[in-house]
Amino acid sequence: MLVVNQGEVAVIKGFVGLPTLDTSGVEFKFGSIVRPGHRGIWQEPLRTGKYAINPRVYAPEIVPTFILTLNWAHASSEAHDLDARLLPIVGKSREGFIFTIDLQVQIHVSDTKAPKVISMVATMLNLVNEVLQSAVGNHFRNTLQDLEAVRFIETRQEVQRAAFVAVREHLAAYDVETRGVYIQDVVFPEELVEVLTRREIATQERTTYVEQQKAETARIEVEKARGTADMQVELASAQVSVDISANQSRAREAEARGEAAYVRTTGRAEADRTEAIGLAEARAAEALGLAKAAGYDAQRDAIGEGATALVAIAGAIAEGGIDIMPDVLVTGGGGGALDGLAATLVNLFRPKAAVETPPADELPAAS
Repeated sequence: MLVVNQGEVAVIKGFVGLPTLDTSGVEFKFGSIVRPGHRGIWQEPLRTGKYAINPRVYAPEIVPTFILTLNWAHASSEAHDLDARLLPIVGKSREGFIFTIDLQVQIHVSDTKAPKVISMVATMLNLVNEVLQSAVGNHFRNTLQDLEAVRFIETRQEVQRAAFVAVREHLAAYDVETRGVYIQDVVFPEELVEVLTRREIATQERTTYVEQQKAETARIEVEKARGTADMQVELASAQVSVDISANQSRAREAEARGEAAYVRTTGRAEADRTEAIGLAEARAAEALGLAKAAGYDAQRDAIGEGATALVAIAGAIAEGGIDIMPDVLVTGGGGGALDGLAATLVNLFRPKAAVETPPADELPAAS
């Protein structure tokens, strides 16, 4: 009895029976897919159950329809033995470093497409060992040869996604669905591991130094804040002193500006006053001179020039404005000393506007 378990189908290859009538179509070129009872691969697989199958007439091929997990590692899957011959992928980087990669690939074969898959690869072992292993291994070897070792480590996720796309496109041609490609472990050469370890240690030390620097900077700020808080009283007092000094300076400046303005205004007023007094005195002197000249002229016209001079002399003597005794007394003629004195006084008090004084002998005799 042929036992087909849950999650499996049995693709039947008929060696006897009705003539082969291909139902796969002209585009399928990997054998004949026939109806059950005909010679060829039956288009309908046997599903879960027990079947009385003569192995000399029919050859069943069990195809798992659950998700197959295939491990490229030294340990194989416990659910099946399809990956028993798969080994870790060995690749070489651009610099020549040799990597060993443990890989896991998940695939799925649909029960309706199982007959075509078997028609193309014959067995599931062939699908894994011949088709899938070459596709996956070649992809990773080509990828590693185009990358530096450090670059591969830094872009592992990108390499994994690129591998998934490449394997999915490759298996799609065999009607096999790819559910995932995962890089499990990477074994690096010892010299590269040593270099990377030193680099990582240096990076961590640099990070530690940066954090220590930040801590010291924070401590300095704390000490500065503490010192500032302790000096708040003195700082406030100093600030008040600065404000007071500034206010006093502004007050002195304003006072100086006011004093300067006062001086300018006072000086201008004093100058105006002096100018006004000078003009008034000049006008008064001019008016007084004109009045005296007019009075003298009137008096001269009334009493004569000689009498007018004598009147002026008497007035000046009375006011005490002149000395009546001359330094040199010149006498002559019949008039005696009095005539000479009179002539001298007349010359002193004659107005500037008057004509020149006549000689002494022309003066009238004193009465």
